[in-house]
Amino acid sequence: MSYKDINFSKEELARYNRHIIIPEFGIEAQKKLKAAKVLMVGCGGLGSPALLYLAAAGIGEIGIMDFDVVDDSNLHRQVLFGREDVGVPKVEAAKRRLASLNPHINIKTYNLQLTSKNALEIIKNYDAVADGTDNFPTRYLVNDACVLLGKPNIYASVFQFEGQVSVFNFTNRNGELGPNYRDLYPTPPPPGLVPNCAEGGVLGVLPGIIGSLQACETIKVITGVGEPLSGRLFTFDALSFESRTFNIKRRPNNALNGSSPSITALIDYEQFCGVKISSLPIKEITATEFYNLQISGEKFQLIDVREADEYEKVNIEGELMPLATITTNAEKIRKDIKVVIHCKMGGRSAKAIRELEEKYGFTNLYNLKGGIFAFIDDVQPQLNKY
Repeated sequence: MSYKDINFSKEELARYNRHIIIPEFGIEAQKKLKAAKVLMVGCGGLGSPALLYLAAAGIGEIGIMDFDVVDDSNLHRQVLFGREDVGVPKVEAAKRRLASLNPHINIKTYNLQLTSKNALEIIKNYDAVADGTDNFPTRYLVNDACVLLGKPNIYASVFQFEGQVSVFNFTNRNGELGPNYRDLYPTPPPPGLVPNCAEGGVLGVLPGIIGSLQACETIKVITGVGEPLSGRLFTFDALSFESRTFNIKRRPNNALNGSSPSITALIDYEQFCGVKISSLPIKEITATEFYNLQISGEKFQLIDVREADEYEKVNIEGELMPLATITTNAEKIRKDIKVVIHCKMGGRSAKAIRELEEKYGFTNLYNLKGGIFAFIDDVQPQLNKY
């Protein structure tokens, strides 16, 4: 269906009135938004503000992809969610919030991880992709899938006090194709050199700033209004309140679409980025099994990877090692006895275990299934202070 055949209800015309009355935007650009399909990969810190503004702007169909659940530690920056969403899959909570914000759009959810096996099949159904991920394997995967399918990729990233935004694989009005992520970063950094937000932290307001800019660039790409950040990388430093824009050019030696491409299909991106992915499932222990372990007399170590304020509120006497510090505390974790690691609901502790297993070879770690919530519900309800 051509955007020219799009019609609006009286309610929609009233809702989008402030867009429509802009001379450089108008009804035509609003029709393009309603006709568009945009996939948001990741609905965390960046995806939260970006999705809110894309939904409010009237993107006709929004796809949301994420395989995580909402955690307390998300709420200081992931403004799409509230306390009532803790423990709920992010895509479900996001869909509910966006449907409340704008009932005139369609929302499709993918509660799964984007992989080399499913990326092309999913992305082909969208006009543009907004990349809100926080790891290099997925960024390269999103980029390569977009290039192979001819889709624009609206990129953003944040870390501590700094953010970046750009538009990749965009064809301008003259038919000229712009650079892609591999033109900016031909190869990934060495594993472990650049930590993610869970390890290095991020100022809570920063994803709101950068995610809003990402939404703005997405709207420009869809409508053709203005000049998207194709061929340019915008950077912002929240501490100094300084921004810079760098020019990016296509590289003739780009492995994906340079003069002699060596990559013609999606690859193993974990291997490409040097990330070791374990195929073994994380060992778990239920709240009841853990209670039996406590009273059995068997030696064990209990580690709590929540934050200090959560620990002060209620704890079951584990050693406090917040997730962001878990690797720096690795030498304090025993390898000769059973080690039980817990958080509020099991998500952060699973991440801690995977990281410890991959980096330090632990084989004796058990995730408390359901976290302290499950322990309180099943074993010690008198501790319920949440």
